[in-house]
Amino acid sequence: MFDAAEGYVTEDGRTIGGVVMEMKNITLRFGGVVAIKDISFDIREGEIRAIIGPNGAGKSSMLNVISGFYVPQEGEVWFHGAKRKPLRPYEVARQGIARTFQNIALFEGMSVLDNVMTGRLNHMKTNIFQQALWKGRAEAEETANREVVERIIDFLEIQAIRKTPVARLPYGLKKRVELARALAAEPKLLLLDEPMAGMNVEEKEDMSRFILDVNDEFGTTIALIEHDMGVVMDLSDRVVVMDYGRKIGDGTPDEVRNNQAVIDAYLGVSHD
Repeated sequence: MFDAAEGYVTEDGRTIGGVVMEMKNITLRFGGVVAIKDISFDIREGEIRAIIGPNGAGKSSMLNVISGFYVPQEGEVWFHGAKRKPLRPYEVARQGIARTFQNIALFEGMSVLDNVMTGRLNHMKTNIFQQALWKGRAEAEETANREVVERIIDFLEIQAIRKTPVARLPYGLKKRVELARALAAEPKLLLLDEPMAGMNVEEKEDMSRFILDVNDEFGTTIALIEHDMGVVMDLSDRVVVMDYGRKIGDGTPDEVRNNQAVIDAYLGVSHD
């Protein structure tokens, strides 16, 4: 059951904790266009929180606000109980927030292993000269980071392609490599922007399994945007629904599924 102070327990017995991030009355404009209008919701520790809505609803803009890429003109973003000031991307990453992108953003000419290793950059403390010599502290750091990456590669079952250039991979595997790179940062909050877009049924099933495993085994809090409503309803603990930049629904999958405003927005029908 949901408890505003302590969190809630899911139907499968998982305990969801307190608020990790809170969006308070967020409004985002691009010139005269209002992408997000006065939206508030929270993300709780250990949950899978979905953000859904028709095309143009403002979902990706909201994810960009959460990740610090956009700074809203109105409203506040609170993270772990403190109001967050505008941050640069590397500062957001250091706070423990990682993300994947709607359009795959990998280094095509590099191997899978090297791409995933880039997710460890914020965990590297030695400077470029120490790394060039690769002795002592730099060697130990490289070894420790490589061990983390290899565990993630095993976890996501991409061992067979670890040395393959990303450009040679099919779309579904590229999506999995991008997830691996985000996980290499060891995020507390993982943002997934349409992780299953363009996938076939089998690839969606695999990605759904990995998302659930990441949440369960790593305890990672996840916020995701996804258009496949079957996937959203199966994976999510709570769902916030946007339409034309406004919030029209927020609750459990069952609550959202039966919300008339959500039904109207998705089906394009009106009820008097």
